[in-house]
Amino acid sequence: MTDSPVIQRVRGIIEPIASDLDLDLYDLEQRGGTLRVTIDAPVGSKDGLDMEKLALATRLISRQMDHEDPIPGKYTLEVTTPGVERTLRLPQHFQREIGKAITIRLADVDAEQRRFEGLLVAADETTATVRVGDPAEAVDRVVELTSIDRARTVFVWGPQPKPGGKGTSKKKPSQKSKPSHNSKKESS
Repeated sequence: MTDSPVIQRVRGIIEPIASDLDLDLYDLEQRGGTLRVTIDAPVGSKDGLDMEKLALATRLISRQMDHEDPIPGKYTLEVTTPGVERTLRLPQHFQREIGKAITIRLADVDAEQRRFEGLLVAADETTATVRVGDPAEAVDRVVELTSIDRARTVFVWGPQPKPGGKGTSKKKPSQKSKPSHNSKKESS
């Protein structure tokens, strides 16, 4: 997939800013009147991307875009992060997410299995390999990137802590006052 000349110019403006902030330009899309710039912390970064750094990147990108004015007409600039369930559109997106659970929907509406989920085990410029099925009977499925309609990572929730386990306090059941057995019932 090749970028339009406008997107190439915008990429040339944004990449140095992202690099100076030790960030990666994850994705760049222009849809209608919106330019969406998706930035992320570099792969393997321990710090991640916090709101302060995202706000700083937004200000710097906005200022430089106003100065260079690479997009004719009006547009809305949206600077965001990919989030925990990130869209996979480009070969580098798939390559970056190897080892993670993903879900794929194929473009072919007549495909025998149009939607599937599994572990992304490999990716190159044209294909992604997804391990599907139970671990004991898993099968590697190679998919042409051009045949994918939508793909994204899947956030896998960890197991919930067991009640009374580490980090939880055990409460004693509240004791109710018991009636005294010494009291006698008076009769009239």
